[in-house]
Amino acid sequence: MPENKSELTKLGRRTLLKAGMAGAACALARQRLAFTQAPKERPNILFLMSDQHRGDCMGCADNRAIKTPNMDRLASEGIRFTSAYSCTPSCTPARAALLTGMSPWRNGMLGYHKVAPKYPVEMPQLLRDAGYYTFGIGKMHWTPQRCLHGFHRTVLDESSRELTVDFRSDYRSWFFSQAPNLNPDATGILWNDYRSKTYVLPERLHPTTWTGDTAVHFLETYTNPEPFFLKVSFARPHSPYDPPQRWMDAYSDTDLPPAAVGKWAERYRERSDDSFQIWHGDMGAEQVRSSRQGYYGSVSFVDEQIGRILEVLEKRGLLERTLIVYTSDHGDMTGDHHLWRKSYAYEPSAHIPMLMRVPKMLEGGGGGRVQPEPVELRDLLPTFADAAGAPIPEGVDGMSLLNLARGKTDGWRPWIDLEHDICYSKENHWSALTDGREKYIFHAIDGEEQFFDLEKDPQELQDLASDPTHAERVRTWRNRLIEHLSPRGEEYVSVGKLALRPESNLLSPNYPGPGKEEKPL
Repeated sequence: MPENKSELTKLGRRTLLKAGMAGAACALARQRLAFTQAPKERPNILFLMSDQHRGDCMGCADNRAIKTPNMDRLASEGIRFTSAYSCTPSCTPARAALLTGMSPWRNGMLGYHKVAPKYPVEMPQLLRDAGYYTFGIGKMHWTPQRCLHGFHRTVLDESSRELTVDFRSDYRSWFFSQAPNLNPDATGILWNDYRSKTYVLPERLHPTTWTGDTAVHFLETYTNPEPFFLKVSFARPHSPYDPPQRWMDAYSDTDLPPAAVGKWAERYRERSDDSFQIWHGDMGAEQVRSSRQGYYGSVSFVDEQIGRILEVLEKRGLLERTLIVYTSDHGDMTGDHHLWRKSYAYEPSAHIPMLMRVPKMLEGGGGGRVQPEPVELRDLLPTFADAAGAPIPEGVDGMSLLNLARGKTDGWRPWIDLEHDICYSKENHWSALTDGREKYIFHAIDGEEQFFDLEKDPQELQDLASDPTHAERVRTWRNRLIEHLSPRGEEYVSVGKLALRPESNLLSPNYPGPGKEEKPL
């Protein structure tokens, strides 16, 4: 929030230049009203996220094999949203939904592409304008990497994405200051590798440790008078699956879940290529277990850092003055249905964790509540705006999760839309809908439909699309998808039917700026 009249005047002048005299005057009046109506004391906002964390890999999600005591604590003291999804389940389009609060068509990214440098609505800028000090730590995955989108400051871990000679992430710079003669990639497995391996360097040099350390230091030393919005974004458990030795050992004798493989997935049994970064292939039960050992260890390592962060909040008396949300950008197939990586409509890829701990200063504390309503990454921007006492901007598609926390379920969406443009191969191109109990998938290359009863078959082993006893349900969901896609034109719905889309349509007309396709990472 601007601290004085001069700053508010500057804000108004910027708005006048952008929107025109009449419209800007109204906009400025609304901003003044929002500032005066904001509560005297607003919560800090701690946004914790990881990369590629599938929704069933938490103890609180009834996974008895994995060790996530701190995520489980957030669930037991807060709310777990059991039908949380990533609308476009790969890194950058998911982060565009987070940043803007908009659906894929509205933010313009229908598949893997660069997050635009500027959007009409951006989460950090909204909270900064509402009077928050905004700070980001870890993986943002923006282009250019130093783009702030309204953050006062970011301290970055962009992993191996040193894409230009003039960029090195803050983690990498710190690494070389600590270990100038070591290679941060010495473990030797690749960014989308299906293999796992124990981290070969000292644990204190691991990027997960660095992200946790940086967050702890921020919280230990924060003394600004304004509330903070702190985003802590871990680059793991995204491959490489490289936890330190102690977390790899923690799962050496654990009975880890084997790969779930439906009969419909036979087409994915053959390896997509001979590399270590395949997107499909039956690698055998032993490899699946090895991959999951490293993946589970990576999840637990992130969970441990979350515990350190919660400990600092408690020590400083900030826990009940801070709204905490944990989620991930998308999941990870880890061999289910012979698939690897992400970008698919199936549960391991699209279903994500979503935990929210509401402090006592806000209405709607959880205490171990479970909410079944379909929620999505686009809901976080309006949630944080709601907590900050700021208006939710026009054009935002998301809804405040605090409404569900307050018990206001009337008017909540009955289902959520999912989609992904061509990724890895033309056969991986789809649109889908789900309410968390059923899921309908339309494959754009050939019109194949899939339908799953998630309540009876959460692992999606039985494709019911061709089962006559489910024909009416399939028809209902198909018509919903037709209605959802119709506004996009004949490329999506032609003569009242879902149209085939054999070619890529990576960006919608709403993408803010020119772009071109790039190879998915």
